[in-house]
Order: sequence, then C-alpha cells, then structure tokens
Amino acid sequence: MGQKLRVTVWNEFRHEKESERIRSVYPQGIHTAIGEGLGADVEVAYATLDDPEHGLSEERLNSTDVLIWWGHKAHDQVQDAIVDRVQQRVLQGMGLIVLHSGHFSKVFKRLMGTGCDLKWREADEKERIWVVAPNHPIVEGIGEYIELPEEEMYGEHFDIPAPDELVMVSWFEGGEVFRSGCTFHRGQGKIFYFRPGHEAYPTYYNEQIRRVIRNAAYWAAPTTREYPTYGNHKPLETIKAKG
Repeated sequence: MGQKLRVTVWNEFRHEKESERIRSVYPQGIHTAIGEGLGADVEVAYATLDDPEHGLSEERLNSTDVLIWWGHKAHDQVQDAIVDRVQQRVLQGMGLIVLHSGHFSKVFKRLMGTGCDLKWREADEKERIWVVAPNHPIVEGIGEYIELPEEEMYGEHFDIPAPDELVMVSWFEGGEVFRSGCTFHRGQGKIFYFRPGHEAYPTYYNEQIRRVIRNAAYWAAPTTREYPTYGNHKPLETIKAKG
C-alpha cells in the first residue's frame, strides 16, 4: 500500500465514563490505548457509540482499511443500519478485528451467523495465550506464548463457526481453555477475533498484545483486487443459436 494503513478504532466508551475503577485504568478510553499501540506508521481514527452514526458514517468507513471493534455492555444500542453498513464494507474488503467482549456484538454475530456465546468468569486469574500457528503473520515477533497475570476467563464451548485459521489458544489458571485467536474470511474481507482485553485490566498496554493487534491490522488490510461483478452477465463469447 502506497499510503499509511488507515485504522478506525471503535469503542462503545461507556465503562470509562461510568466507573472510576475503569477510568483509572483507561483514563482516555480503551480505544485510545488500542490506537496508541498501533504505532506511528498507522493513521488512526476513533469512533464511539455516542458519536453521530456511532462514528461510522459511510464517509468514515469508506476511508477505513481496518476497523477494530471493542464493545461490552451496550451491544443492543448499536443501530442495525450501522451494522448493515459495516457488514457490507467487510464484504467489500475492509478488515475487521473484534476484541474481547466484541464476540457478542451485533456485527460479529451477523458475520459469524452463530450465537457466539461462551463461558466466562471474573476471578483475577492468570491467562497464558499459546501460539499454535507459529508461521502466521499475526504472531510475528511473539514467542511461544503471552502470559497475562490477571484477566477475565473465557471458556469453551465458544459458539462460532470453525475458524479458517486457529492462531492462538488460551489456558486459564482455573483450568479452562479457549480459542483466543481466530481468523475468518467473509466476501473480500478478513476478520480476526482476539480474546484478551477485559476493561478492568491494563491488557491493552501490554506490548505483546499490542504487537498482535498491530500485526493483525496489517494482515487484515484490503488487497488491491477489484470487487467482483455480480448479477446478470453478458456472454464473453458468441452463443450459437440452437435448433
């Protein structure tokens, strides 16, 4: 790509406004911490639930190469028309990275076609995220695993379609495991679901977590291939009359 990668980080931005505990971890919002982790070589824009059109106007989405999505307590407040708009952009080639509790977002559930439910627990427990596809570009620069001292547990069964690629698997101190790094393709678009990132923990300041998200953004970037033509099509060759 001749220009900087253009990433929009979307965050519902409710916890940080309503809870002093969460605000103390992410005083400028979770979206800002995620965006800062992308580095200076990425052109970052921010959008939140309470912005007009949730910050996801047609103009904004059309100038976005990769959309990063974090949501949790207000999934139902996302307008269906915006979900339609994001889905169409993904099908046309925009990359999508869905983080943590975004598994239950309207956008992710729409693109997966399943319930996307799972087990969960908040117990300040250790998470070890194992790399199971060491040759994948999303884990470039990451060792055998990432260890987080405290995180929310997500456990199987995770009600998603079988991933196109399973990149990372989590183990938790309480004994559960979880498919925590999964890729999917929908239309022309590439999707990465990445599990860690509970709002009460400083996960998005962790340099390895930031490296994974940054790698995923470049992996999910659109190709330069033109969008396919659909619908009624004139023949390429002359069709001889029958009879």
